[in-house]
Amino acid sequence: MTSETYDVVVVGGGAAGLSGALALARARRSVLVVDAGQPRNAPAGHVHNYLTREGTPPADLVAAGRAEVTRYGGEVVAGRAETASRDGDGFVVTLDGGRGVRARRLLVTTGLVDELPDVPGVAERWGRDVLHCPYCHGWEVRDRRLGVLATGPMAAHQADLWRQWSPHVMLLLHGTTPGAEEAERLAARGITVVDGPVAGLEVAGDTLTGVRLASGEVVALDALVVAPRFTARAGVLESLGLKPVDVEFGGQVIGSQISADPTGATAVPGVWVAGNVADVRAQVITAAAAGLAAGAAINADLVAEETRDAVAAYRHQAETMFEEAAWEERYGVRATVWSGRPNPQLVADVTGLPPGRALDVGCGEGADAVWLAERGWRVTAVDISTTALERAAAHAAAAGPQVAGRIEWTHADLRDQPPAEGAYDLVSSQFMHLPGEARRELFARLAAAVAPGGTLLIVGHHPLDLRTTARRMHFPEMMFTGEEVASSLDPTTWQVLAAEARPRVAVDPEGRDVSIHDAVLVARRRA
Repeated sequence: MTSETYDVVVVGGGAAGLSGALALARARRSVLVVDAGQPRNAPAGHVHNYLTREGTPPADLVAAGRAEVTRYGGEVVAGRAETASRDGDGFVVTLDGGRGVRARRLLVTTGLVDELPDVPGVAERWGRDVLHCPYCHGWEVRDRRLGVLATGPMAAHQADLWRQWSPHVMLLLHGTTPGAEEAERLAARGITVVDGPVAGLEVAGDTLTGVRLASGEVVALDALVVAPRFTARAGVLESLGLKPVDVEFGGQVIGSQISADPTGATAVPGVWVAGNVADVRAQVITAAAAGLAAGAAINADLVAEETRDAVAAYRHQAETMFEEAAWEERYGVRATVWSGRPNPQLVADVTGLPPGRALDVGCGEGADAVWLAERGWRVTAVDISTTALERAAAHAAAAGPQVAGRIEWTHADLRDQPPAEGAYDLVSSQFMHLPGEARRELFARLAAAVAPGGTLLIVGHHPLDLRTTARRMHFPEMMFTGEEVASSLDPTTWQVLAAEARPRVAVDPEGRDVSIHDAVLVARRRA
């Protein structure tokens, strides 16, 4: 059964996976970390070279990382991700037990498997006194007796490196013999070459004491250095078609990893990798840094997708939100959309004007038209929505036959059916918002409809409101200022009485009082 959907599913809960999950959770993404509980460094006693976390036991580091991820809302589950498959634009990850989870993006941090030399006792002592990385364990065995098991052409290089930590280094030949130049270099560094092969380890009281050669001779040692083959745990990735590639060092194949760009992005869109599965040489702090880089890259990719979707939705909404179908849908959702009170700027600017013929543009549920009719105006109330007009007519009827008789309800789109020129003593457009050019064309037609000596009143949401927490449509190009409308009027024809932003108090969605501004244009057509 496929259940939850997450922004990101992280497969692998080590340093890389938890670091990526933490970055994503802090970016307010929904994140699920699926961890099989088999960290590569589990046999080691401590993590080293991790600034401020030096000497931390690996399990403690994981526990702290899980706590940090969950503190920010991320989820961590114990389980094994078996496969992943494409699901539309995202993925389905199938876990052991059959549970499936959907993800928009994947971050795979499954690490690697250390394939150890087939020498009796090596696997049992791995991570304690059988070692491979001098930067991870060199300090702990400094000045001790160290044996380097020569299983490949890089053995002499290993011996050279470990010589930095101890003067007591021996190269134990186990299928590989150094060349003359290498032998000279080893001798110059004081590294003893011991003929092999090695037959097994000598242990006393749970402590390595040396190695036993095939000849029966025992070489006393305090630690044994081996060269594992680093094999990527890539099962989930292979189910998506991503195959590991060989990793070479000094001409020798030392393991395999998944190819990715510097952010961890793979050849499969939507899939990132981090940590040892993508870099066999990565230490814990390096893996954590790679997880962070991948997490940030994934979030950026999701933001880009969301922005593309938002732009498409924005364009669609801008094209349709003022059409008749959209208005009918809006009115159909609620029994009453508007407050039933006349707009405050209409009251402020029309009170005191002698009543005459008025055009109420976008009359909605009729509050402005009824207010005007109550004051003796003969009103043509126009709206694109028949539902709004029906409600408005009912509002007028409730006000009495004398009021209702002064209003003519008209179903029209004034973009296609402009009002008669010079026909009205008042043209009132309250919060008529359209895209820029369409708005300018409509306002020009509204201005033309004003009779000589008449008043043009245009009110809208001021662009300043977008800086507040008030509920506003976020369509900046559809907002305007009174000054902008005034600039479109011919001063030889019009006397601008007001072109300004008028503040008023509103309540935002959180119940807080905020100051908003109405863009107001009041102009009188010269007689």
